[in-house]
Amino acid sequence: MSVILGAGEHRYEVIDNWAKLPPGWSFKDVGAVACDSNDQVYVFNRGEHPMMVFDRDGNFLRSWGEGQYPRAHGLFIDVDDTLYLTDDGGHVVRKTDTMGKVQLELGTPGQPQPYMSGLPFHRCTHTALSPKGEIYVSDGYGNAKVHKYAPDGKYLFSWGEPGTDPGQFNIVHNIVTDRDGWVYVADRENYRVQVFDGNGKFEAQWNNMHRPCGLFCNRGAIGVSGAQPTFVIGELGSGARVNRNHPGIGPRITIVDKHGKVIQRLGGQDGPGNVAGKFIAPHGVALDSHGDIYVGEVSFTDWPTTHPDEPIPANLRSLQKLRRVK
Repeated sequence: MSVILGAGEHRYEVIDNWAKLPPGWSFKDVGAVACDSNDQVYVFNRGEHPMMVFDRDGNFLRSWGEGQYPRAHGLFIDVDDTLYLTDDGGHVVRKTDTMGKVQLELGTPGQPQPYMSGLPFHRCTHTALSPKGEIYVSDGYGNAKVHKYAPDGKYLFSWGEPGTDPGQFNIVHNIVTDRDGWVYVADRENYRVQVFDGNGKFEAQWNNMHRPCGLFCNRGAIGVSGAQPTFVIGELGSGARVNRNHPGIGPRITIVDKHGKVIQRLGGQDGPGNVAGKFIAPHGVALDSHGDIYVGEVSFTDWPTTHPDEPIPANLRSLQKLRRVK
């Protein structure tokens, strides 16, 4: 029997074990997932094959990046099918084509800047583009900054500092832009998404979420020209033993509008789990042209937190597809 999440126009069938991996292969943690213009799905993961590519039916197409990405974290694909990969373990951002050929590199691989120095990078997390092609990098675990670069990689400026006030960050975990150039930052451990203009000026914040981790901006509703952006957010849920099974706080997927108003929540009503329709650690989210949602999870890293008294199961999964029910 299929599992359905959501209601109304936002109903999704859970397609468990969607990805057909080659024999003996494993994703381990899936740091990020993204779709290109042909609805091919790119899975940036922490297994032996960092980038695996599938068609929308889950058939394996190719892999690349072996030995080049110590800790896959963020992935963004632009309208020209150019990839931006963020590796927090390697402290580097790479711009590549769909076969992994590097076109631009930001940062020095394996050489982080001093912790909380504000200099790029110390465990950078994700990348986004402005409508003009300027590059934003969230940075990250060892900094509290957003850095902005020209399209050719020339450094422009940065903003942010450690703290809890507007414009301050506590783990700058993810970043997206909309078609008007607004910048949305998942400020994970401050339990909010902050909104800025393209120059880093604080505009607003969304607070009704629990450790926002994955962040995706659909720059217009599927098939509707001129529609307002819809955002999909992966929320980690509790990171503490005391409330890890507290109902109603995730882990879950939340769909919100341009103002952060909740449209639909998917899952997360009764804690984490390794079954279809439940989540463990939704770390990266993406939509394809059909409105299907792909959820990458850092399940292997998070399992000792969410299930501290249980061994990691042999069938632990780290990728789910939620197929939109029309």
